[in-house]
Amino acid sequence: MVTIVVAMGEKNEIGSNNQLLWHLPKDLKHFKDLTSGHPVIMGRKTYESIGKPLPNRTNIVISRQKDWFEEGILIVGSIKEAVKFARKIDEEVFIIGGGNIYEQTMDITDKLEVTLVKADLEADTFFPEIDNKIWMKTQEVCHEKDEKNPYDFCFQTYEKIKSE
Repeated sequence: MVTIVVAMGEKNEIGSNNQLLWHLPKDLKHFKDLTSGHPVIMGRKTYESIGKPLPNRTNIVISRQKDWFEEGILIVGSIKEAVKFARKIDEEVFIIGGGNIYEQTMDITDKLEVTLVKADLEADTFFPEIDNKIWMKTQEVCHEKDEKNPYDFCFQTYEKIKSE
């Protein structure tokens, strides 16, 4: 099972200048709960914005840079290679960004775990449109903003509609 995990605004915005647009502790905990113990696949820029390997997960980073190396992560040259390695480790594989990686993996993904942030912020990176002919929302849990979480947001789960 390949699952994309993304936090996005109401216009599908996910980042600006290689940074997330918000800091939501509840979303970070949700992300950790979903992905802990499983392989996570991300692009090099996403890895660089995080700054270190995510603990308790196999970090697989896709990069076209031949001479780039980081301690504690697996670096591969393609999405296909990343998914192949991840599946050898665990059936549950998570794709965590960024924009280009999301675009290239929508068709191989079984499930979307979306945090929809009720915000309209400037961004330079966006999540692909979720087509409701392909994806069905199966779950939604909403949270109101509080002293630690500056925006209202909803955790949404989408599953690919099986074609007959």
